[in-house]
Amino acid sequence: MRILIIGATGFLGSHIARNLARAGHEVSGLSRSAEKDEAVTASGAVPLRGDLSDRESVIETMSRHDATVYAAQLMLQAEYDTLFAMVQGVAGRGHRLLFTSGTGLLSQRTDGAWSEDCFAEDDAFIPSRHIGFRLVTETMVRQAAYSGTVQAMVIRPPMIWGNGGCGHLRMFYSDAGKSGDVGYLGAGLNLYSNIHVEDLAELYRLALENGVPGALYHAVAGEVNNRTMAQAVADDLGLAARSVDFAEGVRRWGKFETLIGMATCSRSRSPRARRELGWAPRHADLLTDIGHPTYRALAGLTD
Repeated sequence: MRILIIGATGFLGSHIARNLARAGHEVSGLSRSAEKDEAVTASGAVPLRGDLSDRESVIETMSRHDATVYAAQLMLQAEYDTLFAMVQGVAGRGHRLLFTSGTGLLSQRTDGAWSEDCFAEDDAFIPSRHIGFRLVTETMVRQAAYSGTVQAMVIRPPMIWGNGGCGHLRMFYSDAGKSGDVGYLGAGLNLYSNIHVEDLAELYRLALENGVPGALYHAVAGEVNNRTMAQAVADDLGLAARSVDFAEGVRRWGKFETLIGMATCSRSRSPRARRELGWAPRHADLLTDIGHPTYRALAGLTD
């Protein structure tokens, strides 16, 4: 299969490219510079110059492929407009399109408390007030498949970790380097379900090869609450971990990161991905990522 990856130079996109190339697919990745070309090549894909600001050019590039993986990041309205243009641009060509969403969409603000709510792929939920518009984009993409316009699917990852790329752990380590301890909000019992990036990349391959148009797939392998993560980081650095209130959290992490990352609980399950695609993650313990040199460097330490 000829597959184009939009976002191929990013953490997730590069792992998807590497997985697909190993599986024998012809993989290309959008790149905006010679420096980015090298990153695409390193992941086993062929770099193609392109930028999402030029949608017509990107759609023309998509038309020369059998499938497209969208793993880029844009502001919510720009994301919708871009995906809408893509869907219309390859309509009627049998093109497969995978849109990367995220379980932040179903997150609940708990200020550090645990929530018993845990959502499978098509369970009803109240969208996050901060990023709820993404549900509109998801729905548009999936409806395009139902109408036969394009063979589109949505993948909604939880917290991604592995190989030093977990945003939550990066924030804990960076905070430790600035503050001298590791903070978590409130009781710290809230969490995002999680998945290793290599297991997530495998789900993309399975969805491209065997996924059902219109499907939504989650990808979950485990759960670790914020306090446990903070304590593990503190132990690695020889520091203390402690609870902070919302005001201190904003000073340490910024308002958006405090609201979306530290104050919310987002628990999910992936029965459809496991049942329909035979997906089975191999990495179950996020805490094995603790101590990665990439994280320690953020705290000012080098191995």
